[in-house]
Amino acid sequence: MEGPLESQYQIALGRLLNMSYALRSRLSSTLLSPIGRHSAPSSLRLQRYVSNKAKSSALNVENQPKTGQQPPYGPIGVNAALNCKPNDPTPSPTIFSHEFSLADRVALVSGGNRGLGLEMALALIEAGARVVYCVDLPKDPSAEWQAAHDYAKKLGSSGKTGGEGRLEYITGDVTDQALMWKIGKQIGDKEGRMDACVAAAGILRSNIDCLEYPAEEFRKVIDVNVNGVLFTAQAAGRQMERFGNGGSIVLIASMSGSITNKDQAWVSYNTSKSAVIQMARSMACELAPRKIRVNSLSPGYIYTSLTAAYLDSQPHLLEKWSSQNPMGRLGRPDELRGVVTWLTSDASTFCTGSDVLVSGGHHSW
Repeated sequence: MEGPLESQYQIALGRLLNMSYALRSRLSSTLLSPIGRHSAPSSLRLQRYVSNKAKSSALNVENQPKTGQQPPYGPIGVNAALNCKPNDPTPSPTIFSHEFSLADRVALVSGGNRGLGLEMALALIEAGARVVYCVDLPKDPSAEWQAAHDYAKKLGSSGKTGGEGRLEYITGDVTDQALMWKIGKQIGDKEGRMDACVAAAGILRSNIDCLEYPAEEFRKVIDVNVNGVLFTAQAAGRQMERFGNGGSIVLIASMSGSITNKDQAWVSYNTSKSAVIQMARSMACELAPRKIRVNSLSPGYIYTSLTAAYLDSQPHLLEKWSSQNPMGRLGRPDELRGVVTWLTSDASTFCTGSDVLVSGGHHSW
């Protein structure tokens, strides 16, 4: 026979179960009900609401100004397709003739005498730039630069790039801020604009134990790789601001700015490249209101004159470095042509403050 205590317990349990069923029913009703009930929308309801609205709502023209300035050459992509009428003339693709085009653009490239800097400078010429000014330390340009200059001239005269094909050389020390600013102003005075900048000058020193690293040697690497990059960006950025057309600045960093190269005692180089990545982010935030974009580009192991100093004297490093990425090889300078053209052109107008890795997947394992 049940006592008073057992009876009270069963009554309380029954009430709890009834409350549980009621709460469950209410929650189910709330989650599945359309927005407009008195309860606040849950994330699930909001997601369903947005999904349903996306299927039926056209873009609100009043929101378009919040997406930035539209291309001056008219609608592109799907927007062009939606605006195309049955009787309109046959449309022309814009992706290479406009978005990736650097037609009539003026660019400054430091470290442009050879290596990655020269490769990138020539890429900008092929994308239609009016002129690319290569700034580097030697008094006279290298034979490699001269060959690129002659090649660019032929491209320009052929009319196939849409640009003049002018590759110019200027002797300059990127660690001299006043000189770099002067060079930038001289280019601006002559060309009447500045649109793109690639700060590619950099140095790499031999393995030195981090606890024994000489102060003067460390300062030298930082001076070129950090100060020189800033002064180059300033030289171009000041002219971009002067003419009010905006522009794109690409700071050449390295995967060494976000990882440490295995078995390489490169504390100065790694430190400098990490600084460049953060410099790009900081400048991007300051300059975005002035329509100037700033990004960093971080190559992996690329076979250039800089890395050749190690690889040619230590053949075992070639196999070692190649095995450290999923592709099992080193990169080539020409494999950076596409990304630098993208970053400096209108194809990347919503990209700023980013670090673009081109490392053969080195970071992926």
